[in-house]
Amino acid sequence: MLPMLGITGYSGSGKTTLLEKLLPALQQRNLRPAVIKHSHHNAQVDKEGKDSWRMKEAGAAQVIMACDQRWALMTETQQSVSLPYLTQQFDRALTDFVLVEGFKQEPIEKILLHRQGMTKPLPALDDYVLAVATDYSLACEKPVLDINHIDQIADFIVAWYQHKCGEI
Repeated sequence: MLPMLGITGYSGSGKTTLLEKLLPALQQRNLRPAVIKHSHHNAQVDKEGKDSWRMKEAGAAQVIMACDQRWALMTETQQSVSLPYLTQQFDRALTDFVLVEGFKQEPIEKILLHRQGMTKPLPALDDYVLAVATDYSLACEKPVLDINHIDQIADFIVAWYQHKCGEI
């Protein structure tokens, strides 16, 4: 199983923005992260009327769309699938670990994001929170990272990965 590290926080805490900045920083450190993003919406990758959408509508449980630059597998499910199942879909030859955006209730190690301007208070820290990334000072039993200091967070993730899997 690929190691998973959650990036969690309330809506508006900057999870996607942080990941956008972290991915190139981690690649510069010779790591190959993949991402699983949770959505509370009925996300549609395909577009109504397109051939692949028509195949799904006709009853295909899985459809692969492929072009010269990428491919995507779309799978219809009757119920939610588990995070470990989703992680198993990644190609280990292309990925070292998985950054998981959302899925805050899952029992995986995570970095919790919080911003000073948020109306909701910092959530209680469970045993899976390895660090808190904020834009304000915080007295906490966990390491506190500067949410605006990408290199600091990337270095923290590299150290986590090395501890989890050995040297890179």
